[in-house]
Amino acid sequence: MTEKMTYKLLDKINTPEDLRRLPEEQLPEVCAELRAFIIESLSQNPGHFASSLGSVELTVALHYVYATPYDKIVWDVGHQAYGHKILTGRRDKFHTNRKFGGMKPFPSPDESEYDSFVAGHASNSISAALGLAVAAQIEKRNDEHIVAVIGDGSMSGGLAYEGLNNVSSTPNNLLIILNDNDMSIDKSVGGMSQLLISMHSSKLYNKIRYKIARLLTKIGLLDKGRASSLTRFNNGLKAMLFKQRNIFEGMSVRYFGPIDGHDVRELVRMLNLIKEMKGPKMLHIHTVKGKGYEPAEKNATIWHQPGLFDAETGERIVRKGGTPRFQDVFGETLLEIAKENPNVVGITPAMPSGCSMNILGKEMPDRFFDVGIAEGHAVTFSAGLARGGAMPFCNIYSSFMQRAYDNIIHDAALQRINMVLCLDRAGIVGEDGPTHHGAFDLAYLRPIPNITIASPYDECELRRMMYTAQQPNMGTFVIRYPRGCGSLVDWRCPLTTLQVGKGRYLHKGDDVALLSIGPIGKLMEPVIAEAEKQGVSVAHYDMRFLKPLDTELLKEVGEKYKKVITIEDGVLLGGLGTAVTEYMSANGYTPIIKSIGIPDKFVEHGTTQELYRLCGMDCESVLNTILNIKQQ
Repeated sequence: MTEKMTYKLLDKINTPEDLRRLPEEQLPEVCAELRAFIIESLSQNPGHFASSLGSVELTVALHYVYATPYDKIVWDVGHQAYGHKILTGRRDKFHTNRKFGGMKPFPSPDESEYDSFVAGHASNSISAALGLAVAAQIEKRNDEHIVAVIGDGSMSGGLAYEGLNNVSSTPNNLLIILNDNDMSIDKSVGGMSQLLISMHSSKLYNKIRYKIARLLTKIGLLDKGRASSLTRFNNGLKAMLFKQRNIFEGMSVRYFGPIDGHDVRELVRMLNLIKEMKGPKMLHIHTVKGKGYEPAEKNATIWHQPGLFDAETGERIVRKGGTPRFQDVFGETLLEIAKENPNVVGITPAMPSGCSMNILGKEMPDRFFDVGIAEGHAVTFSAGLARGGAMPFCNIYSSFMQRAYDNIIHDAALQRINMVLCLDRAGIVGEDGPTHHGAFDLAYLRPIPNITIASPYDECELRRMMYTAQQPNMGTFVIRYPRGCGSLVDWRCPLTTLQVGKGRYLHKGDDVALLSIGPIGKLMEPVIAEAEKQGVSVAHYDMRFLKPLDTELLKEVGEKYKKVITIEDGVLLGGLGTAVTEYMSANGYTPIIKSIGIPDKFVEHGTTQELYRLCGMDCESVLNTILNIKQQ
């Protein structure tokens, strides 16, 4: 690790109150030091990089102008908020960010009074901030200011518009800051993205705006007190140039901007100008994702979360060799299937590189759809595609699929739609913590009729499940798999179909039956070998499918074994263990059943191995469970 750098101003800022004591002319230097601190820290302890670099000036300006924590900032997409954490008393602990027992990966009120609301999933800031603003009015805290910071593509999410619609009809003094960087993780898509681009890139608009401002300043008609009049003129000018009012003004939200989000003194000036204005307001700023670090500016997608890197050279320290990631096997297999089946299309909500659907997008762009951060729309759009004759593979991270629950029920399963829902990042995902663990999908999907739920033991099983799912009349078919590396170097097995609802017998044993689902079963191979060395004979069954269950397999287990262990990388309540227990009880079998999985609590952040150990899912804990149940 390199020697820790010192910072002239930043080292003296332990709270925003310290920041507010500085003269305004020193704020650019604070921003430079804050940006350097983020670069230095994240080069050694990886995290979300480019987004926080892009929001440095905004973060400094907000804490300079507003009396936080009394005034409240609600961050949308918490990976913009590293600068916020550093300025609010967590600088000395920032090296523990995302580490087990260390700082949380996203803003959380449990960690700091400066964190007004949890910010792990996109598009919730306007709704949450509106609630805080209305509550302040109800409680007669009329001097309290509430600011929602939305950006990084979050305006493509439906919840943002639900909140915006309510903002326009509910008395409030909310300020919404649109941090517009043309990006989410990958490049932003959709009509809203194009509208924002046109608003801040029109040469005619900016030329006229600049000339008028210069003229009015020269003749003494424009100063700080009269700037709001020019802003209203700007809004009218944009309406004239674009032949329409923008969506925010159309919803009775006063609109200001766009302005340069990297000019901290201009941001301070504008925030002070509109701070005490009554009614809902929108300040539109334009920023560059990865600002101030050339490699990140050039490739913001890769540098969204780049891992370890050399801060001086920008060289990323990437993993060499080893087994491929499940997401890459998915992406390669999808392209392979699409070449064989002309009806196959791919859909993802703003995660083409994250789920490797960019592989299909590059080869077959006309059969690939990035719908932006809009999970519910992604599912219903996929259902519509299927109704029209396409075979959709809709890939959404497990924790984000939670937001599309009604769409799965109403728009897919109820209609017996033939479509594939691929749940990447299922189970414990590590350092991203409780907002991102794919803990609940097995449990929340199992009660839904007309649905198949599968999880592959390894990469070859993933390929076979994908190939099976796109066969005719399969209905709504869910495949869930984890983040990260698999176990097979040679994963290009033949694409063959599986019998839906049938598990398999992997290992013979007489004392204990171990029933697993998904890749966590693969991790149990050395555990079974060690148990046998210690005199316990373990039979291992890979269930493959949670729904429909392989009842013939369970009948065999119920008749042969008095001791049964289930293991799953998901919550215990409602998952595989629950399903097996229900079957055994309903059919008169009475084995001792020990279920291993995620307990009834939100699991914090850490490495996957640390969190497995915390949940009793690591190899040593499972071995002890096997040895203990044998003695019962």
